[in-house]
Amino acid sequence: MKKTQHGTTPLQKKPGHPAGEAEGESAVLANIAAMPEPDRAMGGRLHAIIRASAPSLTPRLWYGMPAYARDGNVVCFFQSREKFKTKYMTLGFSDKANLDEGAMWPTSFALMELTAAEEAGIVALVKRAVS
Repeated sequence: MKKTQHGTTPLQKKPGHPAGEAEGESAVLANIAAMPEPDRAMGGRLHAIIRASAPSLTPRLWYGMPAYARDGNVVCFFQSREKFKTKYMTLGFSDKANLDEGAMWPTSFALMELTAAEEAGIVALVKRAVS
């Protein structure tokens, strides 16, 4: 990929200069397409769930993972099992997500599969994260 004058690729722009939505969407979809199964299918479904639940979020890559940002700040992301050689995919939320509850709350979730129950839980979390 061609480097910019600052030595970064277009999807690694400096803070405050996020990549365009179409460019970010393409990069996220390419990243998901490169995942091995079953992560590819789960990643595609996660992408669809997040985009439908929070259309105001902009897709982008963040540390090589599909992520979704508001005003340039990542709110949520997911990573394949292969990224860190784990037995599960991970759905995570940054400190920019509105999930604070008391003095302790989860910021990431292990995903082995996506059933209707997990999908409903993810929709609720994502909607709450951007509320």
